[in-house]
Amino acid sequence: MLDDVLDRDLGVGSLERVELLTRLEEGFGVRFQDPVLVEAESVRDLVAAVLAGGAPSAGAAEAAVVPLAAGVPAPDSAGTLIEVLRWHAETDPDRVHVVLRLDDEGELSITYGELWGRAGTVAAGLRAHGVARGDSVALMLRTEPGFFAAFFGVLLAGAVPVPIYPPTRPGHLEEYATRQVKILDNAQARLLVTFAEVERVAGLLRARVRSLSGVTTLERLATAPATPPATVGPDDPALIQYTSGSTGDPKGVLLSHANLLANIRAIGRALGVRPDDVCVSWLPLYHDMGLIGMWLGSLYHGVPVVILPPLAFLARPARWLRAIAAHRATISAAPNFAFDLCVKRLGQADLEGVDLGSWRLAMNGSEAVSPETIERFTRRFAAHGFRAEAMCPVYGLAESSVGLTMSSPGRGPRIDRVRRETFERGRRAEPAVAGEPSPLTFVSCGAPLPGHDVRIVDAAGTSLPDRAEGRVEFRGPSVTSGYFRNPGATAAVLHDGWRDSGDLGYRADGELFVTGRRKDVII
Repeated sequence: MLDDVLDRDLGVGSLERVELLTRLEEGFGVRFQDPVLVEAESVRDLVAAVLAGGAPSAGAAEAAVVPLAAGVPAPDSAGTLIEVLRWHAETDPDRVHVVLRLDDEGELSITYGELWGRAGTVAAGLRAHGVARGDSVALMLRTEPGFFAAFFGVLLAGAVPVPIYPPTRPGHLEEYATRQVKILDNAQARLLVTFAEVERVAGLLRARVRSLSGVTTLERLATAPATPPATVGPDDPALIQYTSGSTGDPKGVLLSHANLLANIRAIGRALGVRPDDVCVSWLPLYHDMGLIGMWLGSLYHGVPVVILPPLAFLARPARWLRAIAAHRATISAAPNFAFDLCVKRLGQADLEGVDLGSWRLAMNGSEAVSPETIERFTRRFAAHGFRAEAMCPVYGLAESSVGLTMSSPGRGPRIDRVRRETFERGRRAEPAVAGEPSPLTFVSCGAPLPGHDVRIVDAAGTSLPDRAEGRVEFRGPSVTSGYFRNPGATAAVLHDGWRDSGDLGYRADGELFVTGRRKDVII
Protein backbone atom coordinates (compact mmCIF):
# COMPACT_ATOMS: atom_id res chain seq x y z
CA MET A 1 0.00 0.00 0.00
CA LEU A 2 2.67 2.54 0.98
CA ASP A 3 4.64 1.77 -2.16
CA ASP A 4 1.66 2.00 -4.53
CA VAL A 5 2.50 4.38 -7.39
CA LEU A 6 -0.01 7.20 -7.61
CA ASP A 7 -0.65 7.16 -11.35
CA ARG A 8 0.12 3.54 -12.25
CA ASP A 9 -1.51 1.74 -9.30
CA LEU A 10 -4.07 4.24 -8.07
CA GLY A 11 -5.03 6.04 -11.27
CA VAL A 12 -4.19 9.48 -9.84
CA GLY A 13 -3.56 11.78 -12.80
CA SER A 14 -2.09 15.29 -12.81
CA LEU A 15 -5.23 17.18 -11.84
CA GLU A 16 -6.30 14.52 -9.33
CA ARG A 17 -2.85 14.87 -7.79
CA VAL A 18 -3.43 18.61 -7.32
CA GLU A 19 -6.78 17.93 -5.63
CA LEU A 20 -5.28 15.21 -3.42
CA LEU A 21 -2.46 17.44 -2.20
CA THR A 22 -4.93 20.21 -1.44
CA ARG A 23 -7.02 17.87 0.70
CA LEU A 24 -3.93 16.61 2.52
CA GLU A 25 -2.83 20.15 3.28
CA GLU A 26 -6.25 21.05 4.62
CA GLY A 27 -6.61 17.82 6.57
CA PHE A 28 -3.19 17.87 8.24
CA GLY A 29 -2.68 21.62 8.48
CA VAL A 30 0.55 21.68 6.47
CA ARG A 31 1.85 23.50 3.40
CA PHE A 32 3.81 21.45 0.87
CA GLN A 33 6.72 22.80 -1.09
CA ASP A 34 5.94 23.16 -4.81
CA PRO A 35 8.17 20.27 -6.01
CA VAL A 36 6.03 17.76 -4.06
CA LEU A 37 3.40 18.17 -6.78
CA VAL A 38 5.61 16.48 -9.38
CA GLU A 39 8.17 14.57 -7.30
CA ALA A 40 5.84 12.55 -5.07
CA GLU A 41 5.51 9.20 -6.83
CA SER A 42 3.98 6.92 -4.18
CA VAL A 43 1.82 6.88 -1.07
CA ARG A 44 5.03 6.64 0.95
CA ASP A 45 6.25 9.89 -0.65
CA LEU A 46 3.02 11.62 0.37
CA VAL A 47 3.34 10.41 3.94
CA ALA A 48 6.90 11.74 4.06
CA ALA A 49 5.74 15.07 2.62
CA VAL A 50 3.02 15.38 5.27
CA LEU A 51 5.52 14.63 8.05
CA ALA A 52 7.97 17.18 6.63
CA GLY A 53 5.34 19.78 5.74
CA GLY A 54 5.67 23.22 7.29
CA ALA A 55 2.88 25.16 8.90
CA PRO A 56 0.39 26.77 6.50
CA SER A 57 1.02 30.44 5.86
CA ALA A 58 -1.31 32.93 7.44
CA GLY A 59 -1.88 34.48 4.03
CA ALA A 60 -0.25 34.70 0.63
CA ALA A 61 2.87 36.83 0.77
CA GLU A 62 2.67 39.45 -1.95
CA ALA A 63 5.72 39.74 -4.18
CA ALA A 64 7.36 43.13 -4.61
CA VAL A 65 5.97 44.43 -7.90
CA VAL A 66 8.29 45.60 -10.67
CA PRO A 67 6.99 48.89 -12.17
CA LEU A 68 6.00 48.57 -15.83
CA ALA A 69 5.84 51.17 -18.61
CA ALA A 70 3.49 51.45 -21.59
CA GLY A 71 4.55 49.58 -24.69
CA VAL A 72 5.47 50.53 -28.24
CA PRO A 73 5.07 47.90 -30.99
CA ALA A 74 7.86 46.99 -33.36
CA PRO A 75 7.56 48.50 -36.86
CA ASP A 76 5.75 46.66 -39.65
CA SER A 77 9.03 46.63 -41.55
CA ALA A 78 10.55 44.13 -39.08
CA GLY A 79 10.86 40.91 -41.03
CA THR A 80 12.34 38.62 -38.40
CA LEU A 81 12.19 38.09 -34.66
CA ILE A 82 15.82 39.23 -34.54
CA GLU A 83 14.88 42.56 -36.10
CA VAL A 84 12.01 42.92 -33.61
CA LEU A 85 14.26 42.44 -30.57
CA ARG A 86 17.06 44.58 -32.01
CA TRP A 87 14.59 47.43 -32.65
CA HIS A 88 13.31 47.35 -29.08
CA ALA A 89 16.84 47.06 -27.66
CA GLU A 90 18.06 50.05 -29.68
CA THR A 91 14.93 52.17 -29.20
CA ASP A 92 14.41 51.71 -25.46
CA PRO A 93 17.02 49.33 -23.98
CA ASP A 94 16.08 50.00 -20.34
CA ARG A 95 12.36 49.32 -20.69
CA VAL A 96 11.23 46.17 -18.86
CA HIS A 97 10.19 43.38 -21.22
CA VAL A 98 9.82 40.27 -19.02
CA VAL A 99 9.07 40.03 -15.32
CA LEU A 100 9.72 36.59 -13.84
CA ARG A 101 7.57 35.94 -10.79
CA LEU A 102 9.44 32.89 -9.58
CA ASP A 103 7.95 32.48 -6.12
CA ASP A 104 5.82 34.27 -3.55
CA GLU A 105 8.59 36.60 -2.43
CA GLY A 106 9.90 38.61 -5.33
CA GLU A 107 10.20 39.34 -9.03
CA LEU A 108 13.08 39.52 -11.49
CA SER A 109 12.94 41.84 -14.49
CA ILE A 110 14.64 41.57 -17.89
CA THR A 111 14.92 44.63 -20.10
CA TYR A 112 15.12 44.63 -23.88
CA GLY A 113 18.74 45.71 -23.75
CA GLU A 114 19.67 42.98 -21.28
CA LEU A 115 17.99 40.31 -23.39
CA TRP A 116 19.77 41.47 -26.55
CA GLY A 117 23.14 41.48 -24.81
CA ARG A 118 22.74 38.09 -23.17
CA ALA A 119 21.46 36.54 -26.40
CA GLY A 120 24.54 37.78 -28.22
CA THR A 121 26.75 36.09 -25.64
CA VAL A 122 24.85 32.81 -26.04
CA ALA A 123 25.15 33.04 -29.83
CA ALA A 124 28.93 33.40 -29.57
CA GLY A 125 29.09 30.40 -27.25
CA LEU A 126 27.03 28.30 -29.65
CA ARG A 127 29.37 29.13 -32.52
CA ALA A 128 32.32 28.20 -30.34
CA HIS A 129 30.64 24.81 -29.83
CA GLY A 130 30.45 24.27 -33.57
CA VAL A 131 26.86 25.27 -34.19
CA ALA A 132 26.48 26.43 -37.79
CA ARG A 133 23.77 28.25 -39.69
CA GLY A 134 20.69 26.08 -40.10
CA ASP A 135 21.59 23.64 -37.31
CA SER A 136 18.91 22.66 -34.80
CA VAL A 137 19.62 23.40 -31.13
CA ALA A 138 17.43 21.79 -28.48
CA LEU A 139 16.54 23.84 -25.39
CA MET A 140 15.77 21.70 -22.35
CA LEU A 141 15.25 24.59 -19.96
CA ARG A 142 12.84 25.59 -17.22
CA THR A 143 10.92 28.84 -16.99
CA GLU A 144 13.99 30.79 -15.96
CA PRO A 145 15.93 33.87 -17.11
CA GLY A 146 18.25 31.80 -19.27
CA PHE A 147 15.47 30.48 -21.49
CA PHE A 148 14.84 33.84 -23.16
CA ALA A 149 18.52 34.48 -23.86
CA ALA A 150 18.98 30.91 -25.10
CA PHE A 151 16.08 31.12 -27.54
CA PHE A 152 17.30 34.35 -29.10
CA GLY A 153 20.92 33.26 -28.86
CA VAL A 154 20.10 30.32 -31.12
CA LEU A 155 18.42 32.66 -33.61
CA LEU A 156 21.34 35.12 -33.53
CA ALA A 157 23.68 32.22 -34.34
CA GLY A 158 21.58 31.48 -37.43
CA ALA A 159 20.39 28.18 -35.94
CA VAL A 160 16.88 26.92 -35.18
CA PRO A 161 15.60 26.57 -31.59
CA VAL A 162 13.78 23.37 -30.60
CA PRO A 163 12.21 23.84 -27.14
CA ILE A 164 11.50 20.61 -25.25
CA TYR A 165 10.11 20.18 -21.78
CA PRO A 166 12.60 19.36 -19.01
CA PRO A 167 12.28 16.24 -16.85
CA THR A 168 10.24 16.78 -13.69
CA ARG A 169 9.39 13.34 -12.29
CA PRO A 170 12.29 11.08 -11.25
CA GLY A 171 10.24 7.91 -11.62
CA HIS A 172 9.43 8.59 -15.27
CA LEU A 173 12.89 9.25 -16.68
CA GLU A 174 12.85 6.29 -19.08
CA GLU A 175 9.48 7.30 -20.49
CA TYR A 176 10.73 10.88 -20.74
CA ALA A 177 13.95 9.85 -22.49
CA THR A 178 12.09 7.69 -25.01
CA ARG A 179 9.93 10.58 -26.17
CA GLN A 180 12.77 13.11 -26.22
CA VAL A 181 15.00 10.77 -28.22
CA LYS A 182 12.33 10.68 -30.94
CA ILE A 183 12.15 14.47 -30.98
CA LEU A 184 15.90 15.07 -30.94
CA ASP A 185 16.49 12.45 -33.62
CA ASN A 186 13.82 13.88 -35.92
CA ALA A 187 15.10 17.44 -35.35
CA GLN A 188 18.67 16.33 -36.04
CA ALA A 189 19.66 18.43 -33.03
CA ARG A 190 23.33 19.42 -33.10
CA LEU A 191 23.52 20.63 -29.49
CA LEU A 192 21.41 20.34 -26.35
CA VAL A 193 21.36 23.30 -23.94
CA THR A 194 20.13 22.45 -20.46
CA PHE A 195 20.72 23.19 -16.75
CA ALA A 196 23.17 21.52 -14.40
CA GLU A 197 20.63 19.53 -12.37
CA VAL A 198 19.59 17.40 -15.36
CA GLU A 199 22.88 17.06 -17.22
CA ARG A 200 22.97 13.36 -16.36
CA VAL A 201 19.63 12.79 -18.10
CA ALA A 202 20.77 14.94 -20.99
CA GLY A 203 23.88 12.81 -21.25
CA LEU A 204 21.74 9.70 -21.60
CA LEU A 205 19.95 11.35 -24.49
CA ARG A 206 23.23 12.20 -26.18
CA ALA A 207 24.21 8.54 -26.24
CA ARG A 208 20.99 7.67 -28.11
CA VAL A 209 20.88 10.54 -30.65
CA ARG A 210 23.50 10.31 -33.39
CA SER A 211 23.28 13.93 -34.53
CA LEU A 212 23.90 15.30 -31.01
CA SER A 213 27.51 16.41 -30.76
CA GLY A 214 27.30 17.78 -27.24
CA VAL A 215 25.36 18.81 -24.15
CA THR A 216 26.09 22.13 -22.49
CA THR A 217 24.73 24.74 -20.09
CA LEU A 218 24.22 28.47 -20.42
CA GLU A 219 27.04 29.05 -17.96
CA ARG A 220 29.48 27.34 -20.30
CA LEU A 221 28.17 29.22 -23.32
CA ALA A 222 28.81 32.56 -21.62
CA THR A 223 32.61 32.36 -21.95
CA ALA A 224 33.05 33.03 -25.69
CA PRO A 225 33.78 36.53 -27.09
CA ALA A 226 30.84 38.27 -28.79
CA THR A 227 30.35 37.90 -32.56
CA PRO A 228 28.03 39.69 -35.02
CA PRO A 229 24.56 38.13 -35.45
CA ALA A 230 23.91 35.91 -38.44
CA THR A 231 22.05 37.30 -41.44
CA VAL A 232 18.55 35.82 -41.33
CA GLY A 233 15.57 36.46 -43.62
CA PRO A 234 11.78 36.24 -43.14
CA ASP A 235 11.55 32.85 -44.83
CA ASP A 236 14.28 31.27 -42.74
CA PRO A 237 13.19 28.84 -40.01
CA ALA A 238 12.61 30.39 -36.58
CA LEU A 239 11.28 27.44 -34.60
CA ILE A 240 10.59 23.72 -34.69
CA GLN A 241 7.74 22.98 -32.32
CA TYR A 242 6.88 19.37 -31.58
CA THR A 243 3.34 18.13 -31.26
CA SER A 244 1.90 14.64 -30.86
CA GLY A 245 -0.26 13.38 -33.68
CA SER A 246 -3.04 10.85 -33.34
CA THR A 247 -0.41 8.09 -33.36
CA GLY A 248 1.43 9.63 -30.42
CA ASP A 249 4.62 10.07 -32.47
CA PRO A 250 5.91 13.64 -32.18
CA LYS A 251 5.87 15.73 -35.35
CA GLY A 252 8.00 18.84 -35.76
CA VAL A 253 6.05 21.88 -36.92
CA LEU A 254 8.51 24.02 -38.87
CA LEU A 255 7.73 27.74 -38.61
CA SER A 256 9.51 30.61 -40.33
CA HIS A 257 9.99 34.13 -39.03
CA ALA A 258 7.32 35.21 -41.52
CA ASN A 259 4.87 32.62 -40.18
CA LEU A 260 5.33 33.74 -36.58
CA LEU A 261 5.16 37.46 -37.27
CA ALA A 262 2.08 37.04 -39.49
CA ASN A 263 0.32 35.23 -36.63
CA ILE A 264 1.41 37.69 -33.96
CA ARG A 265 0.33 40.69 -36.03
CA ALA A 266 -3.02 39.12 -36.94
CA ILE A 267 -3.74 38.28 -33.29
CA GLY A 268 -2.84 41.84 -32.32
CA ARG A 269 -5.33 43.23 -34.84
CA ALA A 270 -8.06 40.77 -33.89
CA LEU A 271 -7.75 41.44 -30.17
CA GLY A 272 -6.93 45.13 -30.40
CA VAL A 273 -3.69 44.95 -28.40
CA ARG A 274 -2.99 48.38 -26.86
CA PRO A 275 0.17 50.13 -25.62
CA ASP A 276 -1.14 50.05 -22.04
CA ASP A 277 -1.78 46.31 -22.02
CA VAL A 278 0.06 44.07 -19.55
CA CYS A 279 0.23 40.30 -20.02
CA VAL A 280 0.45 37.57 -17.39
CA SER A 281 1.25 33.94 -18.22
CA TRP A 282 2.07 30.73 -16.38
CA LEU A 283 1.99 28.66 -19.60
CA PRO A 284 5.03 26.53 -20.49
CA LEU A 285 7.58 28.19 -22.74
CA TYR A 286 7.96 24.97 -24.74
CA HIS A 287 4.26 25.19 -25.73
CA ASP A 288 2.92 27.44 -28.52
CA MET A 289 0.41 29.31 -26.36
CA GLY A 290 3.05 30.29 -23.81
CA LEU A 291 5.99 30.70 -26.19
CA ILE A 292 4.37 32.47 -29.14
CA GLY A 293 1.02 33.67 -27.88
CA MET A 294 2.19 35.22 -24.63
CA TRP A 295 5.97 35.79 -24.77
CA LEU A 296 6.81 36.49 -28.44
CA GLY A 297 3.48 38.26 -28.92
CA SER A 298 4.23 40.62 -26.04
CA LEU A 299 7.76 41.09 -27.42
CA TYR A 300 6.50 42.25 -30.80
CA HIS A 301 3.80 44.56 -29.41
CA GLY A 302 6.19 45.99 -26.84
CA VAL A 303 3.92 45.31 -23.89
CA PRO A 304 5.39 43.86 -20.70
CA VAL A 305 4.71 40.25 -19.76
CA VAL A 306 4.76 38.78 -16.26
CA ILE A 307 5.67 35.08 -16.35
CA LEU A 308 5.25 32.41 -13.68
CA PRO A 309 6.58 28.84 -13.89
CA PRO A 310 3.79 26.33 -14.67
CA LEU A 311 4.46 24.49 -11.42
CA ALA A 312 3.92 27.71 -9.46
CA PHE A 313 0.39 27.90 -10.85
CA LEU A 314 -0.45 24.21 -10.51
CA ALA A 315 0.73 24.14 -6.90
CA ARG A 316 -0.99 27.43 -5.95
CA PRO A 317 -3.52 28.62 -8.60
CA ALA A 318 -4.08 31.81 -6.60
CA ARG A 319 -0.64 32.97 -7.77
CA TRP A 320 -1.99 33.44 -11.29
CA LEU A 321 -4.85 35.66 -10.20
CA ARG A 322 -2.68 37.51 -7.68
CA ALA A 323 -0.15 38.32 -10.41
CA ILE A 324 -2.95 39.70 -12.60
CA ALA A 325 -4.22 41.82 -9.72
CA ALA A 326 -0.77 43.01 -8.62
CA HIS A 327 0.20 44.27 -12.08
CA ARG A 328 -3.28 45.38 -13.15
CA ALA A 329 -2.83 42.99 -16.07
CA THR A 330 -5.22 43.15 -19.01
CA ILE A 331 -4.38 40.00 -21.01
CA SER A 332 -3.90 36.43 -19.83
CA ALA A 333 -4.58 33.09 -21.47
CA ALA A 334 -5.02 29.53 -20.24
CA PRO A 335 -6.57 26.19 -21.16
CA ASN A 336 -10.11 25.52 -19.96
CA PHE A 337 -8.94 23.30 -17.07
CA ALA A 338 -7.10 26.23 -15.45
CA PHE A 339 -10.28 28.24 -15.07
CA ASP A 340 -11.98 25.22 -13.51
CA LEU A 341 -9.01 24.63 -11.20
CA CYS A 342 -9.32 28.15 -9.85
CA VAL A 343 -13.01 27.62 -9.10
CA LYS A 344 -12.38 24.33 -7.30
CA ARG A 345 -9.18 25.20 -5.45
CA LEU A 346 -9.45 28.78 -4.29
CA GLY A 347 -11.11 29.77 -1.05
CA GLN A 348 -11.91 33.25 0.11
CA ALA A 349 -8.64 33.50 2.06
CA ASP A 350 -6.70 32.84 -1.16
CA LEU A 351 -8.43 35.77 -2.83
CA GLU A 352 -8.14 38.39 -0.14
CA GLY A 353 -7.44 41.74 -1.80
CA VAL A 354 -7.57 40.27 -5.35
CA ASP A 355 -9.16 42.66 -7.88
CA LEU A 356 -9.56 41.29 -11.41
CA GLY A 357 -11.23 44.39 -12.79
CA SER A 358 -8.30 45.17 -15.11
CA TRP A 359 -8.52 41.80 -16.92
CA ARG A 360 -10.10 42.57 -20.30
CA LEU A 361 -9.04 39.48 -22.29
CA ALA A 362 -9.23 36.10 -20.54
CA MET A 363 -8.38 33.90 -23.50
CA ASN A 364 -9.62 30.34 -23.08
CA GLY A 365 -8.16 27.88 -25.57
CA SER A 366 -5.67 25.07 -26.28
CA GLU A 367 -8.35 22.48 -25.43
CA ALA A 368 -12.13 22.14 -25.61
CA VAL A 369 -13.86 25.17 -24.09
CA SER A 370 -16.67 24.21 -21.72
CA PRO A 371 -19.74 26.46 -21.35
CA GLU A 372 -20.15 25.15 -17.80
CA THR A 373 -16.60 26.21 -16.93
CA ILE A 374 -17.22 29.68 -18.34
CA GLU A 375 -20.36 30.05 -16.25
CA ARG A 376 -18.73 28.76 -13.05
CA PHE A 377 -15.64 30.95 -13.37
CA THR A 378 -17.61 34.07 -14.23
CA ARG A 379 -20.02 33.57 -11.33
CA ARG A 380 -17.27 32.70 -8.82
CA PHE A 381 -15.01 35.66 -9.57
CA ALA A 382 -17.57 38.36 -10.32
CA ALA A 383 -17.22 39.51 -6.71
CA HIS A 384 -13.52 40.10 -7.43
CA GLY A 385 -14.16 42.32 -10.42
CA PHE A 386 -14.09 39.74 -13.22
CA ARG A 387 -16.47 40.75 -16.01
CA ALA A 388 -18.36 38.22 -18.13
CA GLU A 389 -17.40 40.04 -21.33
CA ALA A 390 -13.70 39.50 -20.57
CA MET A 391 -13.97 35.74 -21.26
CA CYS A 392 -12.62 35.25 -24.78
CA PRO A 393 -12.72 31.70 -26.25
CA VAL A 394 -10.10 31.13 -28.94
CA TYR A 395 -8.94 28.31 -31.19
CA GLY A 396 -5.53 27.55 -32.57
CA LEU A 397 -2.97 24.88 -33.21
CA ALA A 398 0.78 24.60 -33.66
CA GLU A 399 0.40 24.16 -37.43
CA SER A 400 -1.02 27.71 -37.59
CA SER A 401 1.80 29.03 -35.36
CA VAL A 402 -0.61 29.38 -32.42
CA GLY A 403 -3.85 31.26 -33.20
CA LEU A 404 -6.45 30.66 -35.91
CA THR A 405 -9.79 32.05 -34.69
CA MET A 406 -10.57 34.63 -31.99
CA SER A 407 -13.74 35.79 -30.32
CA SER A 408 -14.50 39.50 -30.57
CA PRO A 409 -12.89 41.28 -27.61
CA GLY A 410 -15.34 42.69 -25.10
CA ARG A 411 -18.32 40.76 -26.43
CA GLY A 412 -18.20 37.82 -24.09
CA PRO A 413 -18.60 34.17 -25.07
CA ARG A 414 -21.22 33.08 -27.60
CA ILE A 415 -22.81 29.78 -26.64
CA ASP A 416 -24.84 27.89 -29.23
CA ARG A 417 -27.65 25.61 -28.04
CA VAL A 418 -28.56 23.04 -30.68
CA ARG A 419 -31.11 20.27 -31.00
CA ARG A 420 -29.56 17.10 -29.63
CA GLU A 421 -31.38 14.55 -31.81
CA THR A 422 -30.78 16.45 -35.04
CA PHE A 423 -27.08 16.82 -34.29
CA GLU A 424 -26.48 13.27 -33.12
CA ARG A 425 -28.34 11.71 -36.05
CA GLY A 426 -27.61 14.07 -38.92
CA ARG A 427 -24.62 16.10 -37.68
CA ARG A 428 -26.62 19.30 -38.23
CA ALA A 429 -26.39 22.04 -35.59
CA GLU A 430 -29.95 23.30 -35.69
CA PRO A 431 -30.75 25.92 -33.02
CA ALA A 432 -32.74 24.48 -30.14
CA VAL A 433 -36.25 25.75 -29.63
CA ALA A 434 -37.37 27.33 -26.39
CA GLY A 435 -38.03 24.67 -23.78
CA GLU A 436 -35.81 22.04 -25.46
CA PRO A 437 -35.29 19.48 -22.65
CA SER A 438 -31.60 18.61 -23.20
CA PRO A 439 -29.93 20.70 -25.91
CA LEU A 440 -26.27 20.32 -26.77
CA THR A 441 -24.14 23.40 -26.14
CA PHE A 442 -21.08 24.49 -28.08
CA VAL A 443 -18.89 27.55 -27.52
CA SER A 444 -17.92 29.79 -30.42
CA CYS A 445 -14.18 30.18 -30.88
CA GLY A 446 -14.73 33.30 -32.96
CA ALA A 447 -13.91 34.29 -36.52
CA PRO A 448 -10.70 33.52 -38.46
CA LEU A 449 -7.79 35.87 -37.94
CA PRO A 450 -7.34 38.61 -40.57
CA GLY A 451 -5.83 37.10 -43.71
CA HIS A 452 -6.69 33.53 -42.66
CA ASP A 453 -9.48 31.21 -43.79
CA VAL A 454 -11.36 28.31 -42.24
CA ARG A 455 -13.72 25.92 -44.02
CA ILE A 456 -15.74 22.86 -43.07
CA VAL A 457 -15.61 19.85 -45.42
CA ASP A 458 -16.96 16.32 -45.56
CA ALA A 459 -14.88 13.16 -45.90
CA ALA A 460 -14.58 13.73 -49.66
CA GLY A 461 -13.27 17.28 -49.21
CA THR A 462 -16.48 19.01 -50.34
CA SER A 463 -17.29 22.27 -48.59
CA LEU A 464 -20.29 22.08 -46.28
CA PRO A 465 -22.88 24.78 -45.58
CA ASP A 466 -23.30 26.63 -42.30
CA ARG A 467 -24.30 24.49 -39.31
CA ALA A 468 -23.19 21.23 -40.92
CA GLU A 469 -20.51 19.40 -38.91
CA GLY A 470 -17.40 18.32 -40.76
CA ARG A 471 -13.65 18.46 -40.82
CA VAL A 472 -12.04 21.81 -39.95
CA GLU A 473 -9.52 22.92 -42.57
CA PHE A 474 -7.54 26.16 -42.70
CA ARG A 475 -5.04 28.24 -44.64
CA GLY A 476 -3.17 31.51 -44.24
CA PRO A 477 0.25 33.17 -43.86
CA SER A 478 0.79 31.73 -40.37
CA VAL A 479 0.54 28.13 -41.55
CA THR A 480 3.59 25.88 -41.47
CA SER A 481 5.17 24.73 -44.71
CA GLY A 482 5.20 21.21 -43.31
CA TYR A 483 6.37 18.80 -40.67
CA PHE A 484 10.14 18.74 -40.35
CA ARG A 485 11.70 15.74 -42.10
CA ASN A 486 8.29 14.09 -42.39
CA PRO A 487 6.93 14.50 -45.94
CA GLY A 488 4.42 11.68 -45.47
CA ALA A 489 2.73 13.37 -42.52
CA THR A 490 2.77 16.69 -44.38
CA ALA A 491 1.13 15.24 -47.48
CA ALA A 492 -1.53 13.50 -45.40
CA VAL A 493 -2.98 16.77 -44.09
CA LEU A 494 -2.79 18.90 -47.25
CA HIS A 495 -5.83 19.14 -49.53
CA ASP A 496 -5.73 21.60 -52.44
CA GLY A 497 -3.89 24.25 -50.46
CA TRP A 498 -5.89 23.68 -47.28
CA ARG A 499 -4.55 21.98 -44.17
CA ASP A 500 -6.57 19.49 -42.14
CA SER A 501 -6.72 20.36 -38.43
CA GLY A 502 -7.83 16.91 -37.27
CA ASP A 503 -10.77 18.58 -35.51
CA LEU A 504 -14.49 18.53 -36.18
CA GLY A 505 -16.71 21.57 -36.11
CA TYR A 506 -19.25 23.75 -37.85
CA ARG A 507 -19.55 27.39 -38.83
CA ALA A 508 -22.40 29.76 -38.09
CA ASP A 509 -22.52 33.49 -38.84
CA GLY A 510 -18.85 33.48 -39.75
CA GLU A 511 -17.68 31.90 -36.48
CA LEU A 512 -16.20 28.49 -35.74
CA PHE A 513 -17.69 26.03 -33.25
CA VAL A 514 -15.37 23.09 -32.50
CA THR A 515 -17.33 19.94 -31.64
CA GLY A 516 -14.58 17.39 -31.06
CA ARG A 517 -11.47 15.63 -32.24
CA ARG A 518 -11.77 13.32 -35.23
CA LYS A 519 -10.90 9.72 -34.39
CA ASP A 520 -8.85 7.65 -36.76
CA VAL A 521 -10.82 4.75 -38.20
CA ILE A 522 -8.84 1.49 -38.46
CA ILE A 523 -10.05 -0.62 -41.36
